[in-house]
Amino acid sequence: METVTEPRSRRRMSGSERREQLVRISRTLFAEKGFDGTSIEEIAATAQVSKPVVYEHFGGKEGVYAVVVDREMQTLLGMITEALAASHSLIKLERAALALLQYIEESSEGFRILVRDSHAASGTGTFASLISEIASQVEDVLADEFAARGYEPKLAPMYAQMLVGMVALTGQWWLDVRKPGREEVAAHLVNLAWNGLTGLNPSPAISLTTRKLTPPVKARASDKELRELEKAREKELKEAEKIRQRELKEAEKARVRELKERERLLKEAEKAREREEKIRQREARLAERAARLGQVDHQE
Repeated sequence: METVTEPRSRRRMSGSERREQLVRISRTLFAEKGFDGTSIEEIAATAQVSKPVVYEHFGGKEGVYAVVVDREMQTLLGMITEALAASHSLIKLERAALALLQYIEESSEGFRILVRDSHAASGTGTFASLISEIASQVEDVLADEFAARGYEPKLAPMYAQMLVGMVALTGQWWLDVRKPGREEVAAHLVNLAWNGLTGLNPSPAISLTTRKLTPPVKARASDKELRELEKAREKELKEAEKIRQRELKEAEKARVRELKERERLLKEAEKAREREEKIRQREARLAERAARLGQVDHQE
């Protein structure tokens, strides 16, 4: 663990600077050891201050923990909220998945704190409550999508929990493994969420629109660029939908042909059974007649 120390020759910190230093140190310690494994003594020693200084700023370990958790929640929630501002539902989903994975990659300590502890000191700042907040935003997205597709919008809250839970648990898994890369993980997440198991794409990829909007740098695309990207993605989605509808029609035709062929074979089999039954009955009558003739001959 890297520790933050202050050279003795450095000028005296202001109150706000000292507070930020303590938050930074506490964040690292909480990520490594958890709430219960971290002590005020360790925070103070790492910052090279006395315990009363920590108490003065935060009132105790619970206070500094609450500040750390609240900051992480606001950071992640802000990233997800911004991602959900896209116009198309698929792009919302892609960008939200990428936002979570970007946060995990760039703020691993913060994410470990959020998923590691559900301590009472965090108040509402637990990972579960964070997921609930994100799910409430996703509800609106899904409700609109459901209404447009003729599904029941009242089911949107349940589906929002499913969707956000799937992404969040994948993020927890990826926190340690880090393979494959975040864009590939996001592509597979969206593949399952968008296409479902029966329509999985064997080689999913994040759309060009989302890739261009994903910030390796902080620069934001202009409104004009965003509109152009959205239009390009809309066109791409329409083409993909046409292909999907064509494939569905072909599959339906194939299914109808298969059913007709199966029906024809069943009819032929039924006719064959009827012919066999008639032959059997004819043979039985012949045998019976032959038997009666034999009895007559015997009597004579």
